[in-house]
Amino acid sequence: MDQNLRIGMATREGTGGPAADAVATYRSALTGRTAVAVVDGMGHAEDVVRLAPLLAETAVRVGAMRGGLAGLLSAGLLLADPGPPDAVGVLAVTRADGSGAEVVWAGDCRAWHWDGVTLRQLTADHNLAAYLSRAAGADVPVTALADFVGVTLGSAVPATVPYVSVPASGLLLLTTDGVHDQMKTETLERLVREHADNPQVLADALVATAEPDTAGYRDDATALILASMSADR
Repeated sequence: MDQNLRIGMATREGTGGPAADAVATYRSALTGRTAVAVVDGMGHAEDVVRLAPLLAETAVRVGAMRGGLAGLLSAGLLLADPGPPDAVGVLAVTRADGSGAEVVWAGDCRAWHWDGVTLRQLTADHNLAAYLSRAAGADVPVTALADFVGVTLGSAVPATVPYVSVPASGLLLLTTDGVHDQMKTETLERLVREHADNPQVLADALVATAEPDTAGYRDDATALILASMSADR
């Protein structure tokens, strides 16, 4: 099944300093599973910029062998010493039988699924804005509340790491908040619709289209697209 996967990846540095986003992929010859991950380091200090690629690489290598939860928590062990740096991330691991993938996450990186008609957000952000929006039944119009992240890679434990199952058909998208918080969901869906047949072009378009905020700040932006998750598609 994994021989038929097509993966597109793109990262664009923001205006805040050296990029602390990272992306990684890994296929295990032993298990036949492929793992893909996107990590967003919190801040732009030297430590988190250096660690972000290690976190993503740890997540995919352990994830492809031991599953999504093990991969995400293993990455978190690199941040187990209390205090900064810290990061958030999302990890997807395909199933060896070709039936789809599992997605786990900590923080506000997101996973999306495109079925050819509709783009659906699979994950729920672990931040105060998302919590209050769910409680109120409507979006909370206070952007600053998104900065209050309740679950990070460094603080994640099995009980705080959600799991969702992804169908074998369609596209799986992983994005950092520099993508999905800096464009309208309608724009994101339009780009997916236009470039669904080319994962690399889609990833490039997502990070290029993310706009700065009203103060001119543009976050690091990273996107990963996983396509042809089923050979029977």
